[in-house]
Amino acid sequence: MTASARRIALVLGASGGIGGAMARRLRDAGWTVRALKRGLASESEQRDGLLWLRGDALDAMDVQRAAQGCEVIVHAVNPPGYRRWSEWVLPMLDNTLAAARARGATVVLPGTVYNYGPDALPHPGEDAPQRPVTRKGAIRVEMERRLRQGAERGEFRAIVLRAGDFFGPDAANNWFSQGLVTPGKPVTRIQQPGRDGVGHQWAYLPDVAAAMAALIERRERLPAFARFHFAGHWDADGRQMAEAIRRVVRARSGVAPRIGRFPWWAVRLGAPVVPLFRELAEMRYLWRKPLRMDGARLAAELVRDGGVPHTPLDAAVERTLESLGCLPVGESTGAGADARRAFS
Repeated sequence: MTASARRIALVLGASGGIGGAMARRLRDAGWTVRALKRGLASESEQRDGLLWLRGDALDAMDVQRAAQGCEVIVHAVNPPGYRRWSEWVLPMLDNTLAAARARGATVVLPGTVYNYGPDALPHPGEDAPQRPVTRKGAIRVEMERRLRQGAERGEFRAIVLRAGDFFGPDAANNWFSQGLVTPGKPVTRIQQPGRDGVGHQWAYLPDVAAAMAALIERRERLPAFARFHFAGHWDADGRQMAEAIRRVVRARSGVAPRIGRFPWWAVRLGAPVVPLFRELAEMRYLWRKPLRMDGARLAAELVRDGGVPHTPLDAAVERTLESLGCLPVGESTGAGADARRAFS
């Protein structure tokens, strides 16, 4: 494919976990990938095979300029941490939708389970009613409503892929790296957020990105507003993720970490004054009751493309811990190497 024929995608949030995974996946599939970044020293710079442009997702003109000539816009940008969601999330999305509307581009949104309230548990389908009980969930519902409205009007196409809690290389703002383990430190203790016996859904970022990229290639054959669920890794008893971390650490260091409880009491105490703790407390119902999304619709769509990408759990955990700096330097157990080959 010549440089002039290369397809162009804009990834908003390429500095983050899922945005970064998507940018790399599209780059490796032959796309020209643009990424918007605040505070860049120059107007643009080529790095890691991506074209980084100085700009802000909150600035409509920055997004419009970056989206020129783009067929796809991946909207994976979020406010840092859990701060200022109510102020920033919808204006950022509106800027993306305006740019997509002007160019007839496809908008791709990494979705979450936050759309669903307790009434939808334990097995919500893609089209299940969305009655969230949290502020963040309500914003997520509104994001999808605006996507659907624009797609049904023929202004752009939209793809939503909902997944469980993310984990994976270069992903820092998630339950794996902020709850179960501590980045940059050897794993001596694993904090389990959920109750024993309560299942939980996890999503390995390279797998999610690969599935999204496959949907992007099929975008013209999908409904104008297409929603899918990503099954990922189902932790049936709430302990399998912690046990996988323990196995990987023991194989690399010879020491098996203890598995303890996440300190929800500290979250409750800090919730009145710490915005992050308040958001975590609101989402606790997802650790008290199981929520498992069925990936049958996605599997049926990707059956001719080799199926839904799925890295074995121990391989995914090892690669994640390596990226977080939680494992001693040395030989891989082999699982992580297998995972790297699968996505090379």
